[in-house]
Amino acid sequence: MDGPLSTTRHPTTHRGETTYVPKVCAYLTRHDGTQLLVFRGPGHDDLQVPKGTVEPSEPLDAALRREVAEESGLVVDHANRLASDVWTRRVGPLRKYVRHFYHADVDEPRDQWEHVVTGHGDERGKTFEFFWVDLPTAEPFALSLDDYLPVVRSHTVTEP
Repeated sequence: MDGPLSTTRHPTTHRGETTYVPKVCAYLTRHDGTQLLVFRGPGHDDLQVPKGTVEPSEPLDAALRREVAEESGLVVDHANRLASDVWTRRVGPLRKYVRHFYHADVDEPRDQWEHVVTGHGDERGKTFEFFWVDLPTAEPFALSLDDYLPVVRSHTVTEP
């Protein structure tokens, strides 16, 4: 599944009582893949990575760049797709997230910062506290966002 960002469009679909929502998730690393960018924000006590919903007719690569910029202020020019899955939300109405995980190595000198979320979603105006964690990490992640961290480590070791 490695490769450049896909331009596949992935609309939200409804099948019966189930809603399928396309998401992009960004594993951003630095220092040769030894540190992962994470944040804490309102609504979750556990760690998160930049992520968000793909807008109707939006290519996945554009969604990834937009979500990373809106949530962290960082610019990602190139990322590799690591995995895709379907994750079921455990609370509220039955909703399945079609998650697309990407990895990019970034050159970010700040060790920590706060960013006010931009864009049009529910998180707009909220402040996220960004920082780096060493990989591997045993800290808990919200929403099972750590499912593919082992792939990040193997991906960074094999990159040229």
